[in-house]
Amino acid sequence: MTGVPRPAGSLRPEVERLRPGLWSIPVPLPTAGLTHVFMYLFETDHGAYVIDSGWDTDEAFAAVERGLAAAGYAVTDLRGIIPTHMHPDHYGLAGRLREASGAWIGLHPADAAVLRVEPLHPADLLRTLNEAMLRAGAPPEAMREVTAQHLPRDPLPGFARPDILIEDGDRLDIPGWDLRAVWTPGHSPGHLCFWEPVNRLLLSGDHVLPRITPNIPFGGEAGDDPLGDYLRSLDKVDALSATATLPAHEYRFDGLSERVEQLRRHHEQRFAEVRAALAGGPATGWEVASQMRWSRPWDEIEGFVRRSAVSEALAHLRALERRGVVHERPGEPPTWWLTASAGG
Repeated sequence: MTGVPRPAGSLRPEVERLRPGLWSIPVPLPTAGLTHVFMYLFETDHGAYVIDSGWDTDEAFAAVERGLAAAGYAVTDLRGIIPTHMHPDHYGLAGRLREASGAWIGLHPADAAVLRVEPLHPADLLRTLNEAMLRAGAPPEAMREVTAQHLPRDPLPGFARPDILIEDGDRLDIPGWDLRAVWTPGHSPGHLCFWEPVNRLLLSGDHVLPRITPNIPFGGEAGDDPLGDYLRSLDKVDALSATATLPAHEYRFDGLSERVEQLRRHHEQRFAEVRAALAGGPATGWEVASQMRWSRPWDEIEGFVRRSAVSEALAHLRALERRGVVHERPGEPPTWWLTASAGG
């Protein structure tokens, strides 16, 4: 069941039959970094049901058509489309697939509540991004790292509304399969994993990936304590004792508990970096992020990657605030302080 680890940027894997009636279909992504998202197809006597759909591009749609054909289906045979969460690489193609097939779309209510259904002009997106960074204490010159030329010219399309809301613990209406929803907020407020107890398989979406850590954003629709939500959600999936994990990216793997422990240690290390950054006195979220360890030195990070790093730093600060380790003082911008009990 375990796939072969592939380094980032390698060629996409092939369509593969993983179990009787269960297939993985790699769907290409138009973004840099990750090359594909896995669509998982469940065969039934009534048609095909899929977990995750891919980005809404012609290339992705064609890849889904080829993958379905390899499993003996056409797009018109789809009966249900269940994105793990609302991000465009998982949800974007769902609307087009529904139009072509009449399949229903299912999503957790927390993601459905904040799903963007109206087109978004790139200038509005840029303004929102810049406002968030300025609130975090970014210097004005940093706003020039991402400009309109880095964004699409045309408005970003809205997403299709889901037909069905899937709650934590729900058993999906997929004939012949016992597939249960596990609500795992953090990466998005309504992220879902799916547990298949017969084969003890966990479809983990972006919640647990084999090599990289999912981005835990802060602000907007992310919730008040997204990292705290994420860490608590790790405990939920760890308790399932899965024998194999099928993630949305990279490759499938065994040893879920070991991977969960690695993720916990990773975030504890991040917490230590935040405390160290505040040991010399109060700092903004931007200043804390600049002193944390990332995959590249801070001065070499720019654009959207740097903004993601700042957002992650803020998520760690909020989680530490919930633990009583730091507190936020209002201001323009706000600053973060170690509490007296933490030595600040």
